Amino acid sequence: MGDVLTVRRGAARYPARLSELHDPPARLFVRGSLTDALGWDGLSVAIVGSRRAADASLRLTRDLAAAASEHGLLVVSGLALGVDAAAHEGALDAGGATLAVLGCGPDIAYPRTNRRIYDAIVASGLVVSEYPPGTEPAPWRFPARNRIIAALADATVVVEARERSGALITADHALDLGRDVLAVPGWPAFAGAAGTNGLLKAGAGLVEGPDDLLTWFGIDPAPRRGQPRPQGDAAALLAALEVSAAHPDELVERTGLAAGEVSAGLVRLEMDGLLVRDGGGRWMPAAR
Repeated sequence: MGDVLTVRRGAARYPARLSELHDPPARLFVRGSLTDALGWDGLSVAIVGSRRAADASLRLTRDLAAAASEHGLLVVSGLALGVDAAAHEGALDAGGATLAVLGCGPDIAYPRTNRRIYDAIVASGLVVSEYPPGTEPAPWRFPARNRIIAALADATVVVEARERSGALITADHALDLGRDVLAVPGWPAFAGAAGTNGLLKAGAGLVEGPDDLLTWFGIDPAPRRGQPRPQGDAAALLAALEVSAAHPDELVERTGLAAGEVSAGLVRLEMDGLLVRDGGGRWMPAAR
């Protein structure tokens, strides 16, 4: 598990998908237990996005990755902060397969705050880099590694991205390869949604939750267990938020509830996984 494997272009283990790049890596340096992921012949999805993603985006990312993993898809991402890390976590928590493409040597956990996730991927997934062990991260290496992320996946999902974002570079590579690009819509006034909303305007597939992702891959979403409908204050808050996302003071006006009742209801609904906050601090229903 701790050894680094070198796979040269043309070798049997070299991923055929990478051969579609105009500049495929001459070598891959691989670390982890899931070496079968190099020659993955099933469906795979890349999930990428902002390093400073909103809580709602991170929760949705974990849900997307978990659903993909539960249905046998390989989840590919770049182990960066934010959306990338959440994608790996969602796959790992679901007991699925995940592959991380690094912009440094495969023996370096970067960023250091993702060390726990890196170790978990090495233990049950795969870490891949075109840079040899010991290569330190450098800014120019990350855009370069994005082409590998895109090439290893059948489709790329961008969860949150500003107008100029590395995630959009991954999407561009996917388009160049003739692969599908999907995006999660965001509040128009939220700068973190400018990139994803731009992708949707350009024709990207719409993903509002796990069911959309699975349907895109031709997978029928599994029936979900029924959940009792909240009553009282919680029901009033949910109904108000089905109109549009809102701040707590707006919910006071919409529902007629006292500020304390709104705050308590929001906390309960968040703990039950029914509500999340977007990048602007607004509350909205969680993807289901």
